[in-house]
Amino acid sequence: MPEAGLKELLEAGVHFGHQTRRWNPNMRRYIFGELDGIHIIDLVQTEALLENARRFAGELASGGGTVLFVGTKKQARGPVREWADRCQMPYVNQRWLGGLLTNYNTISARISRLHELTEWEQEGKLELLPTKEKMAMRAELAKLDFNLGGVRDMDRLPDAVFVTDLKTEEIAVREAVRLRIPIIGLVDTNCDPTDIDYVVPGNDDAIRSCQLVIGTIGGAIEEGASAWRVQEERRLQEEMERRKKEDEERKKREEEEKARKEAEEAAAAKKAAEEKQAAEGQGAGPAGPVAAAGASGLTRPDTPPSTPPAGGASEGKGPAAPGKAPSAPAKEEKGGKG
Repeated sequence: MPEAGLKELLEAGVHFGHQTRRWNPNMRRYIFGELDGIHIIDLVQTEALLENARRFAGELASGGGTVLFVGTKKQARGPVREWADRCQMPYVNQRWLGGLLTNYNTISARISRLHELTEWEQEGKLELLPTKEKMAMRAELAKLDFNLGGVRDMDRLPDAVFVTDLKTEEIAVREAVRLRIPIIGLVDTNCDPTDIDYVVPGNDDAIRSCQLVIGTIGGAIEEGASAWRVQEERRLQEEMERRKKEDEERKKREEEEKARKEAEEAAAAKKAAEEKQAAEGQGAGPAGPVAAAGASGLTRPDTPPSTPPAGGASEGKGPAAPGKAPSAPAKEEKGGKG
């Protein structure tokens, strides 16, 4: 949405304030004058302050920040919901629940319950319950959706709050101030701008005025949020590619390490086998000839015994030993005696 200039502000009636008797003295510096008992807001200041608030909201959204739109007044409900949906930001346009910011832990539990009931309704589980329980759960779902439907996707406290009427949203302003959350506020002449970080002086009762201011801030938030989402998608894609590349490199390293270990184990096994074979060959070398000789002696039957038989040498086998007469046979000795 283009920036709002003096002409657009004037045509939308942003310069009309409240009656002079209902003014807040702290708004004196933003009042240009009065006409027919009505204060006239200085649009020159409004233009500069609106640009300042628009720049802040755009920078916050471009950095991934969240802006909570708050506008429960009848004139602001439609624009608040429209622009919050376009920016994909949380909003409150029906009723501000006390403790939505300061007691966010409890509110987050109710938001979880809202998601649970919504899921049951979509899956048809509520139809399986008895009639009484089904009616009770549907009533609970309707109540939660009415009060928390706009903040169902708010998973943390917002980084800023955009308020369209400080009088109506007094509790929201107090909670944001207590938590030191920056506030962008459309401030009329009957409101106190002391606690507002980014004041936009203007008429908060006219529909066109609310639409213009909300549209200007919402347009900046939408532009910044869109740019951030594009960057986030690119970053996620790069992160996925990086992780994929790291996984591939890790797998490659693991395969190489596995192949190296297998090669080392095979080499070690081969070396051990060679050493074992060499040791067996060295142990069988000296005992071989002796065993062979013993085996040859046993297997040759024609070899004479090394010692002569008892009773002397047999006839014809060789000469007798020198100096000794050969002994007569035993038969001749017996014949002689006879």
